[in-house]
Amino acid sequence: MTPQLIGSLGTPELLIIFAAIILIFGASKLPELARGSGRALRIFKAETKGLRDDDDTTPDELESREQRNDRDA
Repeated sequence: MTPQLIGSLGTPELLIIFAAIILIFGASKLPELARGSGRALRIFKAETKGLRDDDDTTPDELESREQRNDRDA
């Protein structure tokens, strides 16, 4: 989405969108959806950080890390 599209949304539009979300999912499901989204984002962040760390390590370090993980499991 472009910043112009987001910038053109005013308070009435946001309230209509929020009301539609409440009608679709129900007020009792919103906290559960937010919690699940937060968990998914945390997992995604951890995995991408792990991938970056793997790019910075040598093959010997990766092998020793995998051996430690196998012992712990």
